[in-house]
Amino acid sequence: MPVDVTGSLAIPDDLLEFRAVRASGPGGQNVNKVSNAIELRFDAARWEALPPNARPRLRRLAGRRMTEAGIIVIDAQRLRSLEQNRADAIERLCTIIREALVEPKPRRKTRPTRASKERRLDGKTQRGKVKTLRRKSFDD
Repeated sequence: MPVDVTGSLAIPDDLLEFRAVRASGPGGQNVNKVSNAIELRFDAARWEALPPNARPRLRRLAGRRMTEAGIIVIDAQRLRSLEQNRADAIERLCTIIREALVEPKPRRKTRPTRASKERRLDGKTQRGKVKTLRRKSFDD
């Protein structure tokens, strides 16, 4: 069953690979016997539905979780059960992809207004006057 990222985008099952691994950390005897952690591997390089302008943003957002081959690896071991960790890994992957799909707003150059420049200069002049009044005066 494909994973829905947005209303129009879905990740096909053949690009997702789940592997159950043993979780690290506390948990007593259970942590040594049961493989509750999930390692999700998503082949983003083969996913054609991803818009081309979102690919570099996805690479930047995935960071060190993305390999050179374009595979995103997500380890999920926060929760106690295998199914909860699987859902957590899918949700984290979808969050990264949704953020990559958002087009950044271009920055517009702005210039300070004449009044703001004058206010800034007036403030500097005022501070300078205060400092000159604080100086010691030497009477000759």
